[in-house]
Amino acid sequence: MLCAFRENGTELPDGSGASRGAGPGEPGAPGASGALWSAGVRPVRKAAGTVVRAGAPGAMGSAAARFAALHRNTASLVNAVREELHDPLTPVLALGAAASAAVGSGVDSFLVVSVMAGNAVISGAQRLRAERSLRGLLLSERMNGRLVDWAPAMSLADGVAADREVFFAGLTAAPVRTVAAEELRVGDIIALRPSDVVPADARLLVSDRLELDEAGLTGEPGPVAKDPAATPGADLAERSCMLYEGCTVLAGTGYAVVVAAGAQTEAGRATELAGRATAPIGIEGRLATLTKVALPATGLGGAAVTLLGLMRGVPVREALSTGVAIAVAAVPEGLPLVATVAQSAAARRLSHRGVLTRSPRVLEALGRVDVVCFDKTGTLTEGRLAVARVAGYDHELPTSSALGMRLLRTAARACPEREGGRALAHATDQAVIDAAAAHCDGDGAWSPVSELPFEASRGFSASLGTESGRPHVAVKGAPEIVLARCAYALSPGAAGDTVPLTAERRHATERLLYSLASDGLRVLAVAETRPATSDTPSAEVAGIATELTLLGFIAIADTTRPGAAETVKRLTDAGVRVAMVTGDHPTTAVAIARELGIPDAEPVLTGAELDTLPEGERVERIARTTVFARVSPEHKVRIVQGLRQAGQVVAMTGDGVNDAAAIRLADIGIGLSAHGSASARAAADLVLTDPDPTRILDALQEGRALWRSVRDAVAILVGGNAGEVAFTVLGAAVAGRAPLVTRQLLLVNLLTDMLPALAVALARSREQKSGEDPLVGGPASALFGSDLGRILAVRGSATALGAAAAWQCGRMTGRARRASTMGLAALVGTQLGQTFMTDWHSPLVLVTSVASAATLFAIVETPMVSHFFGCTPLGPMAWSVVGTCSAAATLGAAVAPRLLFPRRAPLAV
Repeated sequence: MLCAFRENGTELPDGSGASRGAGPGEPGAPGASGALWSAGVRPVRKAAGTVVRAGAPGAMGSAAARFAALHRNTASLVNAVREELHDPLTPVLALGAAASAAVGSGVDSFLVVSVMAGNAVISGAQRLRAERSLRGLLLSERMNGRLVDWAPAMSLADGVAADREVFFAGLTAAPVRTVAAEELRVGDIIALRPSDVVPADARLLVSDRLELDEAGLTGEPGPVAKDPAATPGADLAERSCMLYEGCTVLAGTGYAVVVAAGAQTEAGRATELAGRATAPIGIEGRLATLTKVALPATGLGGAAVTLLGLMRGVPVREALSTGVAIAVAAVPEGLPLVATVAQSAAARRLSHRGVLTRSPRVLEALGRVDVVCFDKTGTLTEGRLAVARVAGYDHELPTSSALGMRLLRTAARACPEREGGRALAHATDQAVIDAAAAHCDGDGAWSPVSELPFEASRGFSASLGTESGRPHVAVKGAPEIVLARCAYALSPGAAGDTVPLTAERRHATERLLYSLASDGLRVLAVAETRPATSDTPSAEVAGIATELTLLGFIAIADTTRPGAAETVKRLTDAGVRVAMVTGDHPTTAVAIARELGIPDAEPVLTGAELDTLPEGERVERIARTTVFARVSPEHKVRIVQGLRQAGQVVAMTGDGVNDAAAIRLADIGIGLSAHGSASARAAADLVLTDPDPTRILDALQEGRALWRSVRDAVAILVGGNAGEVAFTVLGAAVAGRAPLVTRQLLLVNLLTDMLPALAVALARSREQKSGEDPLVGGPASALFGSDLGRILAVRGSATALGAAAAWQCGRMTGRARRASTMGLAALVGTQLGQTFMTDWHSPLVLVTSVASAATLFAIVETPMVSHFFGCTPLGPMAWSVVGTCSAAATLGAAVAPRLLFPRRAPLAV
């Protein structure tokens, strides 16, 4: 029978009435680990004795659940295309296609349908590619566990527990087999060995110097000692009797009983804690709004042309056909495709720089990000400890000084011996060894004899050996423990003499330690002594480690990532607020924030303070705080929620299971692939395959550049169509008939809308090509505001006037077909000229503009084709007039913004 535990340590049969209804992590919740850190070893042992391996299976392993969910959610291309067609522009375009077919324009109708289908296929294929890439990342990390086939040597009766050695007799000798993590069941006994990844949440039963790396869960780097003793009322980071899925065993061995799997693990609960955020209005939404505004104008234009024709005696069918053609031609059917292509192009560019995009639509939200929340460990820092400073008993020392090198060399001697050149299990030991290797020229005079490994209960490690034949003991450990064993201190003088460690010198030492701790550093004391002999057994080394001489202190810190400070500075300069969220102590958090240059690092807001603040005040405090410390996964969710409630667009970056819920809830979730957890990546919208934080800058740059590219493409589509409508209405008012027929309007759209707009959308932004920083200028949320309105007004007016001028010149010849052809050519030429001026740096835009102009020339000058489109070949004089009118209109579009809006930045029209 599987069991759950209450906080009072009593056993509760799984499925009993008392356990029903308890939430995940609450006392009495079946399969939840939330009550077990409060239960003593006795009830845990008793429950372990009732476990039957063949019992009912527990929850599916979290890894398997993620893989299965991802597999289910990876739709086929057909389903993906169907989902993409749920776009706000689809009904509008479908109506336009139906109207075109109704008036006999099957080609135009086919074009609109093709654009809709192409847009959906491109978007769906991109999403499926991203999902396959993410699934590959997850499958490459499937975890295994060591399942112990064990039956206890004796049973427990009436709640009386036998001694640990008796009850667990034979446990260490029981057969162990490796199974996939998803095969583990609640109640299974698992064995833990160095370098193992914990496959499920488990309650520790037996421990032999077991230490884990829980940085991915708690945010604090370094080893965490584990012990079977209960830890009632402890926070997540202090539950020493619990082992959590995804954490790595650094040293020692242990046996534990699986108590939670799947969504009930801390990792699973963190992932499921928050639903996916509702994305703020993006490019598609703004384009849909723009289309809804433009549609009445196009409808009025078509109605005006029809009415003017009827007033001049044009047959009803011809007048209606022309009016519908105008309305359909003015619908910017390329808007969805332009947005999709621009986003896909940006996603491809980012993939070449180590940023995997789950959906291209994510990128447009990046352009509007107001605040980026960074998890500290593994994101802004490497999660790797390194020696930051060295000091004597009362002042800091240069690492390269004689005393500094002696201090490092002695500390390295106190570290355990490496086996086969492998890295040491303790991150602190590895940091000391690395520093000694970097600053000291070897230690050939040292010959180790025996060592005393570090234990939490002892507080220090020591090594006994000989230095140039003389016995020597090197000691390294917690300052308060080592100082209590010291009677002398190394003099700061060049001679290196020893002096008594008087009360005054101890006060100086305390001041130094306080200063180092205030900077968020982890401090180790280093001492030595010269015993009479080196023949002391390892077990007795602690006895001779007395009357020590204090050499000084080593300060260790989590190393910041290269590029982290640059990332913070550039984000701040661009108007994006940076917030750091960590499980570290507030002092450590402030020190790291200052090192990275995060503004307004104080006051710090802790998780405990978040719990006590009322809702309104909590949102206000969150909105103005940049450093959050001692936070849990639930607190991270509250922080993201608070920022979003304050009206900010939030990006959350992290790599651990403790970040997954916040990543999932943020407007933009960013996960790290390298050394990151599968939970964080599964919840993320963007995955950085390169841990370099500057990749986040690349993503934000692409997001802001995307808005500018789409704005320019929209100006081409909507502004050009507005000019077409204005020209057609103006011509109908003057001549009684529309100056262009349906096929000519279709030709204009083919030559000026789709290909040029796509070229602008695909091209890199002007800032990127010129070396300017696209981040400068603030978030892109205003790019579809008054700036776009001015661009559309200028472009539409220039297009209409250029075409009208050429058409009127053609009318002077008295031939309607010639005038229509000149108006058509000027309409196309004016739009292509403005497109070229928009992004003349881009070879793609240049080639597209020239190709469209050449195509127009070929159509007009080829007799049969020209006749099909209602045109007539033009002579040199007519082409000169067309070129002059187009150039004048293009020049006017470039100059008008500077004359009409002198206080505003020049517009790209």
